Amino acid sequence: MDLGLRDKVALITGSSRGLGLASAKSLAAEGCRVLLTARGAEQLARAAGEVASVAGSPDRVQVCAADLATADGIARAVDTAVSTFGGLDILVNNMGLARGAGLLDTSDEEWQEAFDQTLYPAIRASKLAVPLMRKRGGGVIITIASIWGRESGGRMTYNVVKSAEMSFAKALAQQFARDNVRVVSVAPGSILFPGGSWHKRQQSDPDGIAEFVRRELPFGRFGRAEEVGDVVAFLASPRASWISGSSVAVDGCQSKSNF
Repeated sequence: MDLGLRDKVALITGSSRGLGLASAKSLAAEGCRVLLTARGAEQLARAAGEVASVAGSPDRVQVCAADLATADGIARAVDTAVSTFGGLDILVNNMGLARGAGLLDTSDEEWQEAFDQTLYPAIRASKLAVPLMRKRGGGVIITIASIWGRESGGRMTYNVVKSAEMSFAKALAQQFARDNVRVVSVAPGSILFPGGSWHKRQQSDPDGIAEFVRRELPFGRFGRAEEVGDVVAFLASPRASWISGSSVAVDGCQSKSNF
């Protein structure tokens, strides 16, 4: 199926590995010109090589090493997309970090970090992206949230910021539908990829993780990053033209929510 994404410009935050990299690969495979962003220049360069291999040319991939937890970092990434590719059609908000424990054991600094590393980058990037998308007659903003934004579960700080991201996406969808800007959140379940949190837990406690898989994952396995990336590519495409304001679970029926 041709998704109709040839030469669309996509910016993916937090895209040097994991779900961001998988999203970049899926978009590149559909013909998008892709900007990868993260803090680490070395890992970004490796990721760019992988995406260029999928895209068929290094000219269709650009990188921007920046601290995306800052307003300046987000602005630099958006400016790089525009200066390199001439505009912006697709924004994938994939930043996410949340530490802490229960309410009494989580510091103000850990709460602030969760917002700085997850919600504020999505707000800032979207605010810069919308005027650029208006100029091009429309666009798509996709935020990678979590099933733990749809229902209670996971680390408390993560639960809160992912719920906020989903609420933010819903509000944006209502605001900018008249501008032909679609906004969707994607809610992955437990996804295994090298260097990710589940991979680290699997290495440190293989028996405990095997029990988790048996108990919590109906298909008997973790999800794969590319399974999320392919959904992102579809949602970014004209094939998904009537999907906006929705939260799309990609979780192998792990979650318990009816919605």
